[in-house]
Amino acid sequence: MAGGQERVLRRRIKSIQSTQKITRAMELIAASRIVKAQAQVAAAQPYSESITQVVRDLSSGGGGGDSPLLNPREETRRVAHIVVAADRGLCGAYNSSVIREAEGSLLAHRAQGHDYSLLLVGRKAESYFRYRDYRIDGVFTGFSEQPTYEDARAVGAAATAAFLSGETDLVEIIYTRFVSAGTQIVERQTLMPLTTDDIATDRATDGTDAVAASYEFEPSPEGILDLLLPRYVDSRIYAALLNAAASEHAARQRAMSAATENADDLMTSLSRVMNRARQDAITTEIMEIVGGAEALRQSDEGETDYLSDTIEGRDADLFVGRGATT
Repeated sequence: MAGGQERVLRRRIKSIQSTQKITRAMELIAASRIVKAQAQVAAAQPYSESITQVVRDLSSGGGGGDSPLLNPREETRRVAHIVVAADRGLCGAYNSSVIREAEGSLLAHRAQGHDYSLLLVGRKAESYFRYRDYRIDGVFTGFSEQPTYEDARAVGAAATAAFLSGETDLVEIIYTRFVSAGTQIVERQTLMPLTTDDIATDRATDGTDAVAASYEFEPSPEGILDLLLPRYVDSRIYAALLNAAASEHAARQRAMSAATENADDLMTSLSRVMNRARQDAITTEIMEIVGGAEALRQSDEGETDYLSDTIEGRDADLFVGRGATT
């Protein structure tokens, strides 16, 4: 029994060692990709800041007064949710945190009497909402780890088209903002419409007191803004995708690091159990050998005594018989 248990434990330890090699490799790959993802986030920042500044200047110049992308609707009937998750798992609570925030927002809007629309980025978000029979209006997969601007344009085109056509009255994006390798925060932001009050607030929070320059626009600010706002939406979605990708790599790196450490602890525990089982098996074998030897010794001693007693009794009888005859 002990020998069989030892074989089972050996197989388990070998299996854990093989799994640990995989988790360690995934940890190293995720750690190397975090650096690249951070570089992409930093590289996209100047463009995002520039286009935001242009939108502010156009809005200050009188543009956007009639633009549907800048003015809120009188009545909110349907809210679109852009949920940015991952295509793969093994990244801790990254996917569940985003999905929980998105589902909470969706249920809160439904409680207010608003209909919903779901634009899902990542297979994990798709599988979650499809399994629970939510209505899905768009799915975008295959690029969660390395998004491109074209991917952001595809998502932005679907969201903008539905908003401009009147199918949706409010667009929210839920993603994970990358702060550092150890900190990521789930964000829920209003993507459309972006009001002029929001633009003024963004300007006030820039930390700069410089007076905005005065520009003359050709053609009109309204025409430029109508062409620029879809690109502005795409840039914000692209920034969200890049932050989500960096957050996914960081979450996977931490999860695989924890898995590797847990494998070490589990192998140590199983090795102790296996050593104890092997010691029990050795002790049992020694006890059996000693018991068998003792039984043989007692058996040999018992047979010798019986034989000597028989011989001695026969000789005594013979001697007594001879004396009586004599």
